[in-house]
Amino acid sequence: MNITFLAPAEAELLDAVAYYNTQSEGLGYEFAAKVKRTIERIIQYPEAWFQLSKRTRRCRTNRFPYGVIYQVRSGTLLIFLQSSLSSLIAF
Repeated sequence: MNITFLAPAEAELLDAVAYYNTQSEGLGYEFAAKVKRTIERIIQYPEAWFQLSKRTRRCRTNRFPYGVIYQVRSGTLLIFLQSSLSSLIAF
């Protein structure tokens, strides 16, 4: 399965990695590894995670309060948002 990050999702991921690295050396890289593992779980079980709408789902990361919001379209995992779950409460 191909993986495509929308530009805002990719920027948000890079910002989060940088933020966590300022909090504790190496923590951002641990966060990136957890996001990678979350994406691997999505690829393995794309229909298993919480459904937000007819085509959109969210899979939470382990350890960090983030979720990957995605759709699967024609064999491509399209990542819309990789966001702090606390920021999603407003939705």
